[in-house]
Amino acid sequence: MTSTLAAGIPANNPVLNTLVFALFVAITLFVVYRASTRNSSTSDYYAAGSAFTGRQNGIALSGDFLSAASFLGIAGAIAIHGYDGFLYSIGFLVAWLVDLLLIAELLRNTGRFTVGDVLSFRMKQRPVRAAAATSTLVISLFYMLAQMAGAGGLVALLLNIHGKFGQALVIGGVGLVMVLYVLVGGMKGTTWVQIIKATILLLAGALITVFLFGKFGFSFSNLLSAAAEKSPLGEKLFEPGGSYGRSGVTKLDFVSLALALVLGLSSLPHLLMRFYTVPNARESRRSVVWAVVCMLVFYLCTLVIGFGAAALVGADEIKAAPGGENSAAPLLALHVGGTLLLGVISAVAFATILAVVAGLTLTASASFAHDVYANIFKRGKADPRDEVRVARITAIVVGLLAILGGILANGQNVAFLVALAFAVAASTNLSTLLYSLFWKRFNTTGTLWGIYGGLIACLVLVLFSPVVSGDPDSIVKGIDFHWFPLKNPGLVSIPFSFLCGFVGTFAGRSKADPAKHAEMEVRSLTGIGS
Repeated sequence: MTSTLAAGIPANNPVLNTLVFALFVAITLFVVYRASTRNSSTSDYYAAGSAFTGRQNGIALSGDFLSAASFLGIAGAIAIHGYDGFLYSIGFLVAWLVDLLLIAELLRNTGRFTVGDVLSFRMKQRPVRAAAATSTLVISLFYMLAQMAGAGGLVALLLNIHGKFGQALVIGGVGLVMVLYVLVGGMKGTTWVQIIKATILLLAGALITVFLFGKFGFSFSNLLSAAAEKSPLGEKLFEPGGSYGRSGVTKLDFVSLALALVLGLSSLPHLLMRFYTVPNARESRRSVVWAVVCMLVFYLCTLVIGFGAAALVGADEIKAAPGGENSAAPLLALHVGGTLLLGVISAVAFATILAVVAGLTLTASASFAHDVYANIFKRGKADPRDEVRVARITAIVVGLLAILGGILANGQNVAFLVALAFAVAASTNLSTLLYSLFWKRFNTTGTLWGIYGGLIACLVLVLFSPVVSGDPDSIVKGIDFHWFPLKNPGLVSIPFSFLCGFVGTFAGRSKADPAKHAEMEVRSLTGIGS
């Protein structure tokens, strides 16, 4: 980045950006510390004592979900690819309406803290909890890669750090703050951070949207015309094919992406875990309604922000900036409101990354401590204080892994990386959750085959896909060992997981327990005993 990003645009001010971000961190750390004074049990640490209302949890849910992919990745994808970029927003919204409205309440009624509680309800506890914890850790790490990659690109843009080493240091700093949130605040503190972050994110999105409309005479048509005029795609910016093209392989890639987005949401452990923070099923349903409303407003804003970046910043400047596509929203803030607005938007983006990664870290650590340590090693007889201590140690380990992964993934489009996490989630958890809830014959062998079969298939296909090698934007440069043509494996790995669960059920010697299935059915529908 030069002293100015474009003619007539004020110089970026790293000091102001850092001060605004530091102010947010200071305020949220204070809130986390105050909330942590009541973390006296595993229920407090994992589920905030189920003390939040549906409205509070819904806003926190939107904060947990509106990640760097939503704010940076989708805005950049729309600015560069137009119509195809907005498909991410559509996929996310459809996923909330279809999946979580249908099964979130059932899962909340059945489990207690983690996905493993639901999957192991009528199965053999130890092997199923181990499988559930494995899938949760892998999904969380994939999702963290996206957030850390967003952190690297954003820091490069804001602090004028071009070198990979400098960006790696700042990714490490973001990771350490995120771990601090989890260690100190648990679910209660993390939830309040999510609420604050979601409120600020919505206000910032609305603010920049109003500024944009003002520049174009409050006419969306004028904005679209300016975007088409400046974009290399021209009028094709508003047509399908800007990103995925029109060939057979790219069409399949789009179908695979859409399948992963729509089906993966209901399988994300960090979102499912948040439904345990409300006291009953009614508040759970209210949570989804509030979350959908918040996200609908925000995604409409990202549509305007994306096309606004195409019109005022331009694809060439976005691609040339540190962070690539992920720089579209901050660059637009600089063009529209100068250094001050850039500082505000930057702080919001940083807050987004910190809050989401904190939620992911808490979920991963809770799954290991609750499913593996307490229920496998200690056979359900762990001391609550020891369990929380193990969760905190796990949070540190997961945080370090996320930092290393973020350094490797730095520069990738964060919305694309999140789509991979969705594919992993849908390939491991979706089939087993649905089978457990609705198939009476489903047994332990089917659960294990479904989880491990889908997970292995998804990871193998990603490893040998253009994501890792063979493309100019692959993670590994200069080497080509890919044989799977699709960038998102969902089209193959998700059905394969269902097939593995089905075949495993009939191949396994373990028999389903009709009494436990009846108990699970009553509990999932009524909440009795939850």
